[in-house]
Amino acid sequence: MSLENKTILVTGGAGFIGSNIIEYLLKKNNRITCLDNFTTGKRENIENFLSNPHFKFIEGDITNLNDCNLACQGVDIILHQAALGSVPRSIENPLKTNDININGFLNILWSAKKNNIKRIVYAASSSTYGDSKKLPKIENEIGSPLSPYAVTKYVNELYAGVFSNLYGLELIGLRYFNVFGRKQDPNGAYAAAIPKFIKAFINHDSPIIHGDGSQSRDFTYIDNVIQANELAATTTNKNALNQVYNVACGEQSFLNDLVEELKSLLSEFDSEIKNVEIQYGSERIGDIKHSLASIKKAEEFLQYQPSHNVKQGLKTAISWYWEYFSNKA
Repeated sequence: MSLENKTILVTGGAGFIGSNIIEYLLKKNNRITCLDNFTTGKRENIENFLSNPHFKFIEGDITNLNDCNLACQGVDIILHQAALGSVPRSIENPLKTNDININGFLNILWSAKKNNIKRIVYAASSSTYGDSKKLPKIENEIGSPLSPYAVTKYVNELYAGVFSNLYGLELIGLRYFNVFGRKQDPNGAYAAAIPKFIKAFINHDSPIIHGDGSQSRDFTYIDNVIQANELAATTTNKNALNQVYNVACGEQSFLNDLVEELKSLLSEFDSEIKNVEIQYGSERIGDIKHSLASIKKAEEFLQYQPSHNVKQGLKTAISWYWEYFSNKA
């Protein structure tokens, strides 16, 4: 079902995932409120929306209950993307991660209740699977968390269950698996792997893999995430509500193979890139070794079907980044 002609709050809307969701929803005649404080989001991600009469921006913080209440006024649906991401950042600053990811989420839930908003779709995380060795990852089989970030995202799921049972809210959690694509920030200490690797190759710098590169991930293109949010926001299947779902491609990509694929694709733009060497660094504390999602539950309950496999997503993302860095030069 298509999400059209609704008033939607997107928290974290100036971030990578949030701004892509907003761009998509504005094209479908929705009225969007974006709440962001630019802790990790970027003004450039929402600049093109500011002249749109159907877009309203509130510079505010989800840890501030008044900001959340203001953002929730007149809203039909909430797509909660705001969070302080990154496992390494959470290890360095667990207090801030907890405040934003748990207290901020609770503020959104409470504000939704006060403003009679029933449907909330929230960004959960594959980090919730923790030390579970089982592959593929199935929603009802998780391990112990390996980082403060993982703890916070699991607590979100617990709070969602409580608010559903106590207050009748309709909550759906989407456990994202290593999302990548246009607008993902390649800069900074906590940049995700794919944009970081792409930037290094374009600059003829050696990308650094943490560990020996034998670790694997289920990399997920941004358009698959947009699709999952739309399906979760519009589903009329009562059995689909108050559940969590893996959002992924269902493909296991090993980092060594991924980097070689990036090198090959980027070499089509610049032949010198094929000569760039790969470097290896120490493993990162709190990282899982392997990740692969089962997407059967999302397929069954939400009719989720990834529009892009990993290679299709990489090709599209690389074209965007090549243009992005060309314009920055």
